[in-house]
Amino acid sequence: MGGWSSPSHWLIILLIVVLLFGAKKIPELAKGLGKGIKTFKDEMNNDDEVAKNTQKIEENKNTTNNTNADASIDETKKA
Repeated sequence: MGGWSSPSHWLIILLIVVLLFGAKKIPELAKGLGKGIKTFKDEMNNDDEVAKNTQKIEENKNTTNNTNADASIDETKKA
């Protein structure tokens, strides 16, 4: 029995937090935490998009290089 899943333990922890930070400061802390998490998620999504764009650019470069190489070979054969 007991453990940290007991409602009375959570109530005591909540009371200690309120005493330490004050009731007015807790919403500000939660708001800051929420903004931090949102920013983190946005940056993670942004990194994924950058990686995809970089991969597309590399694929386009490879395709362009292969096309240019083929054109050079064709011109060499004609000469």
